[in-house]
Amino acid sequence: MDLRLRCTPEHLRWVVGLIVLGAVQALAMAWPFAGDWQGQACGGLQFISMAGFALVLLRCASAKQAFWAGWWFATAWLVASIWWLYISMHHYGGLPAILAALAVFLLAAGLSLLYASASWAYHRLCALNDSIMQRALAFSSVWLLAELLRGTLWTGFPWAAGGYAHVDSMLREWAPWVGVYGLSALSAGFAMWGAACWTQKGVTSLRWRDLGGWPGLLAIGVMGVTWVTSPLLRPPLQAGPSKPALTVTLLQGNVPQDLKFGAGVSMALHDYQEAMLNNTADLIVTPETAVPLLPEFLPDGYWSILQQRFAHGQQAALVGLPLRTRNGEGPLRYTNSALALLPGQANALYRYDKHHLVPFGEFVPPMFRWFVDLMHIPLGDFSRGAVSQPPLLWRGERIAPNVCYEDLFGEELAQSFANPATSPTVLVNLSNIAWFGDTVAIDQHLNISRMRTLELGRPMLRATNTGATAIINAQGVVTHRLPSGVQGALTAQVQGVDGPPTPYARWVSVFGLWPLALCAAMVLGYVAWRTRTTRHAVGHKT
Repeated sequence: MDLRLRCTPEHLRWVVGLIVLGAVQALAMAWPFAGDWQGQACGGLQFISMAGFALVLLRCASAKQAFWAGWWFATAWLVASIWWLYISMHHYGGLPAILAALAVFLLAAGLSLLYASASWAYHRLCALNDSIMQRALAFSSVWLLAELLRGTLWTGFPWAAGGYAHVDSMLREWAPWVGVYGLSALSAGFAMWGAACWTQKGVTSLRWRDLGGWPGLLAIGVMGVTWVTSPLLRPPLQAGPSKPALTVTLLQGNVPQDLKFGAGVSMALHDYQEAMLNNTADLIVTPETAVPLLPEFLPDGYWSILQQRFAHGQQAALVGLPLRTRNGEGPLRYTNSALALLPGQANALYRYDKHHLVPFGEFVPPMFRWFVDLMHIPLGDFSRGAVSQPPLLWRGERIAPNVCYEDLFGEELAQSFANPATSPTVLVNLSNIAWFGDTVAIDQHLNISRMRTLELGRPMLRATNTGATAIINAQGVVTHRLPSGVQGALTAQVQGVDGPPTPYARWVSVFGLWPLALCAAMVLGYVAWRTRTTRHAVGHKT
């Protein structure tokens, strides 16, 4: 079967089936019909989607067919996952509707070429390989490489990676060891193993070699031990007697995005100032660019009032705002920042500058100025901060901010864990998802933050403009949350974690994601060798 779009009933059925499977995978990232809040991750649904795709892949008669199967599946998955980008480009950016829709489709279709190539490579490698375990390992490895490439090429956009659906599933126990990309690989491997068993052998007639022999048994044993011991890595829920909990207030301004940098500025400035002046929490956190103006352009006395308020008290505030600086005679640098107002003197500040910038929103990729000029989105050209910046030291905690979708890149957050003595005890995310309306993007982002807490073993505070403003403990559980789309303040006590970093944080802080890529390459090399040996054996017999 050639899965390119043709006007025959058989081809249309296969294409529609792949589109449905891709859409199901997207729904698994934030399933809207389960749990206490809208948009809960559903690992079982993601596994069903991947197993269905694996069945299709096993039925492909050529690598070309496998390529198109992977492309249709991944395109549907990504379009259904990031369709809300349309809102930011059309509703808030003024891009014509047809161009905004086309831009979303082209982005998804382009990224899907990675998964199509992975499917092609899998078929080329395993077409004559009848070992179920080797098929599973090969598919897991090519899928892992595709996920890694999507997460790193062109600054990376790994939103809705398959592993995020497993923040509540059994696979979550491997998150402190292998991270979200490792979970994506495990899910793909298990899905192909199940699909291959179903189509080739049947579970009751499995042979020893189908399980991979001694190497397969060793791999299964290691995974089992890891799964059993993973709960031992979880930090305690209760605070120790020598370390009191930190009282925090997270502000949610609910400022409409189309008013945030225009008619709504005065109201937002007033509301956030009043909330910070009248709050009694140890730490107050605002969303990203809650103060949407450079300090020198704020109304007279606005900033000095806030500085004086926190200089003479026992509280601190972490405020999201743009800043500009100049190094010597160099050009002005604009940054998307978080500034902490601290007790002591009026100028006792802590500053965090966002490192991972959003293409088109915070910087213009080469050759795409024309595209940005079609839209009317402010905040266009920021400079990057360092990957690893010192934490905010406050009330015995080491608080590490990240801004917007920086929490999508766990390998970058993990750089702060290179030295366990100075590693963060609390993570804080300042975001503004109002660009995408009241959509599933809110809950997808919440699940992304939850995955970071599992990977790094630290609680996460989320202060957002429209949602999801929430507190996530170090075990990935949302303990407190404000409803989305309302103005409010979330106050609760948080206990930082000062224990040893997770295995994931340790190895990623030293090697980055290269160990995962190396493992995938080694597995593919092994499978290629075994496949070649099998082909030679078949050739000699014939």
